[in-house]
Amino acid sequence: MKKSVQFLKNALTLSVVGILMRGLAVSFNAYVNRKIGAESMGLFTLVMSVYSFAVTLALSCVNLGAVRLTSERAASLGEADADAASWRRVMRGVIRAVCLYSLLFGLSSGILLYLTSGIIAEKLLGDFRTLSSLRVLALSLPAISLSSALSGYFTGLRKVKKNAAASISEQFVKIAVTSTALLFVVPDNVESACLAVVGGSAVAEAWTLVLHILLYLTDSKRPGGVKAGKREVRMKTIFGECVGISLPAAVGAYARQGLTTLEHLAIPKGLVKSGLTQQTALSQYGLLQGIAFPLVMFPYAVIHSFTSLLVPEMAERHALGDTAGMRATVRQVYRWSALFSVAACAVFVNFARELGVMIYDSGEAARYTLLLGALVPFMYLDTAVDALLKGMGEQVYSMKVNIADAASGLILVMLLTPALGIYGYLLTIWLCEVGNLAASIARLGHVTGVGVREALPYYLRPLAAAAVLSVAHLMTLDLLTPLASMSAFLALYALLTLGFPERKNFKIKEPAA
Repeated sequence: MKKSVQFLKNALTLSVVGILMRGLAVSFNAYVNRKIGAESMGLFTLVMSVYSFAVTLALSCVNLGAVRLTSERAASLGEADADAASWRRVMRGVIRAVCLYSLLFGLSSGILLYLTSGIIAEKLLGDFRTLSSLRVLALSLPAISLSSALSGYFTGLRKVKKNAAASISEQFVKIAVTSTALLFVVPDNVESACLAVVGGSAVAEAWTLVLHILLYLTDSKRPGGVKAGKREVRMKTIFGECVGISLPAAVGAYARQGLTTLEHLAIPKGLVKSGLTQQTALSQYGLLQGIAFPLVMFPYAVIHSFTSLLVPEMAERHALGDTAGMRATVRQVYRWSALFSVAACAVFVNFARELGVMIYDSGEAARYTLLLGALVPFMYLDTAVDALLKGMGEQVYSMKVNIADAASGLILVMLLTPALGIYGYLLTIWLCEVGNLAASIARLGHVTGVGVREALPYYLRPLAAAAVLSVAHLMTLDLLTPLASMSAFLALYALLTLGFPERKNFKIKEPAA
C-alpha cells in the first residue's frame, strides 16, 4: 500500500508539473507566434530540428546511466546499513562518473555543432539566417548534458520534487529572457527574432545547470526518508559502468533522431517542390509544428507522467514472474488510455478552430489541429505500450520499431510532400504512427497475451460517448460560448463514461501458461 501511494504521489507530482510546463509552453508559443510571425516560427522550427539531433548526441542517454547507477548504489548502501559518510562518498563517485561522461559528449557535440554551423546553415538548411542561432545553441549543449546527468541522479533517489523545481524555474527564466529580447527585435527581421528565441532557451539551460548544482551540493545524498546507518561501506563507480549502460541505448537514439532530423529538413524542401515559395513553405511548416503540434500534445503531459513510472512497475512484476499482475496492469493501461485519449481527441476534433483562436488568436492551423487531433488515441496508446514493453526488457524491439518508423517517415515525406504539399506530411504522420502502434501492440500481445483484441472493447464506450456528444455539439453551436461548450462537453463525457458502472459484456481469454 505504501509503495502504491508513493507511486501515485510521484505520478501526480509529475502530472501537475507536466501540465503546468505544457500550459506555459503553449501560452508562450502563442505569444511568440504573434510576436515574430509564422515565417520566423518556421525558421526557428527548422533550426530546432538540427538542434534536436545535437542534443541527442550531447545527452547520449546519460540520464539512463545516472538513474540506474544511483538507484543501484542506493539499494546496496541501504542493505549494508551504510553510514552518512559512506553515502556521500559513494554518491560523489556516481556523480563523477556520469558527469565525466556527460562532459565528454556535451563538449564534443557543442564544438562539432559550432564548427559546422556554417555548412549546416548554407547546405543543409538552405538558409544562412540560421547561422547565429545554431552557434548560440551550440554553446548550451554542455550545460544540457550536465543537467541531464544531475537530473538522473535525483530521479534515482526518487527526489522528483527537485527536478520539478528545476523544470519550473527553467521555463520562467526562458519566458522572461526571451520576452525581454523580443522587445528589441526590429519588426520583420526574421533572423533576429529567431535568435532572440533560441537565446532565451540557451540562458534558461545555463540557469538550470546552476540550480541543479546547488541542489546537489545541499543534498543529503540519500533517498528521502532513509536514515544513515552505522557501518562504513566502500563502493566504487567507474566511468566504464556509465558507458556500458548509456552508450548502447544512445546508439539507437542517434539513429532514430538522425532520421527524424533528415525528415524535418526534407519537409520545407518538399513543400517548395510542390509549388510553394520558400516563405510560404516556412509559414505552413511553422503553423503545423509551432501551433498545431504543441496544442495536440498538451494533454500528453498526463499520459507521459504515468507511463514514465510504468517502466519500473512492469520491470518488478516481470522479474518476479507475476504474469497475472502484468496482464492486469496492461488492461488498466488500455482502459485509462482509452478514456483519456478519446476525450482529448473529441475536444480537438470539435473545437479545433476555437482552441486556436482562444490560445493563439489565430484559426489558421485549425485543419492541422483537427487532423492531428483525430490521431491522438493512437499516439497516446503507442506511448503507453512502449513504456510497458521497456519495463519487460523489450527495449531493443521498441528501438527497432522506432528506427523503422523514422526511416519510413523520411521516405514517405520525400515521396508525398512534393505531390500533396503539407497534407503529404500529415498523411506520413498518420501512416507511421498507426504502423508503429500496430507493431508495438502486436509484440505486447505476444509477450503478455493481452493484445489489440483485448484493447478494443475498452474504446467502445468512450467512442460512443464522444460520437453522441459530437452530434449534440453540432446541433447547439450558437447556444454557448466556446469555453462553456467545451466544459459542458467534457462534463457530459465524464458522466457517460465514468458515471455508470461498466457492464461486463466481454471477457478476455487468458492464454495457456
